[in-house]
Amino acid sequence: MELAFIPSPSRGVLHLGPIPLRGYAFCIIIGVFVAVWLGNRRWIARGGRPGTVADIAVWAVPFGLIGGRLYHVITDYQLYFSEGRDWVDAFKIWEGGLGIWGAIAFGALGAWIGARRRGIPLPAYADAVAPGIALAQAIGRWGNWFNQELYGKATDLPWAVEITSSADGRVPGTYHPTFLYESLWCIGVALLVIWADRRFRLGHGRAFALYVAAYCAGRFWIEYMRVDDAHHILGLRLNNWTALLVFLLAVVYMVLSARKRPGREAVVEPGAEPADGDAGGAADEAADADSKDSKDTDADGAADAAGSGDGTVETEKDEKDATHVKDGADSAKKG
Repeated sequence: MELAFIPSPSRGVLHLGPIPLRGYAFCIIIGVFVAVWLGNRRWIARGGRPGTVADIAVWAVPFGLIGGRLYHVITDYQLYFSEGRDWVDAFKIWEGGLGIWGAIAFGALGAWIGARRRGIPLPAYADAVAPGIALAQAIGRWGNWFNQELYGKATDLPWAVEITSSADGRVPGTYHPTFLYESLWCIGVALLVIWADRRFRLGHGRAFALYVAAYCAGRFWIEYMRVDDAHHILGLRLNNWTALLVFLLAVVYMVLSARKRPGREAVVEPGAEPADGDAGGAADEAADADSKDSKDTDADGAADAAGSGDGTVETEKDEKDATHVKDGADSAKKG
């Protein structure tokens, strides 16, 4: 008998008259707002203009939703196109089923379109929104709790999630709450990226690459715990292989980017001023130039002073010579 567990909601949708309010959709929407809010703060801190993050998100979010759904439908096609299934269900995104790999890939495409229209470098934008995306994932994973899906192996741990639904082959019981594990991991990833960005001044897409690598590291072991149906390759789930490949690509990008383009962008948006931290290098150069000019001025002053001193010595010598001549003349008159 379990002493404690995380109860699942009795239903994942509430009806406001004829309008269904779905928990899964609410989690996705709240996550998007958090990502845009945090991304906007970080963008302004980098010297960007307020509102730019939201303007580009108008392109990125729809593309991300489409990409996430496509990845899910393609990799789990048997859920929609096998015998006894209705292919129309592939469009019912509110019932769950978004692949993060497709969401990030297509979301990046949408962000690239929006950034290009604004003349903004995509890597700088990606660095600004990276922690927000991780937090959006942390919030969005609770949508799986509302739908009673994506849980792990059976367990009697106090933090196990109770599954009460028997739909789609579910077996009621208590299981590892992999949605909770991934949510907490994503919060840690967001904090890691924020800290590393402040500590090492990551730029040119490296903060985003760090987010991708850190997320993939967690997704690998969390994915290994899941028991829902999935395609396997050499004993590993397809998403395990995807996480491993994307992790390696992110690490390689960070290394090569750091070598080719160290530091970070001084100006991230046309017409915007450099951020305070990014203006530090320019201020130091100006200070060095002022110091050099000051030294040159001091040297010139010293030379002038030296020249003035020589003139004074020569004047005193001439006065002494004139005195000797006068004394000689006076002596000659007396003689």
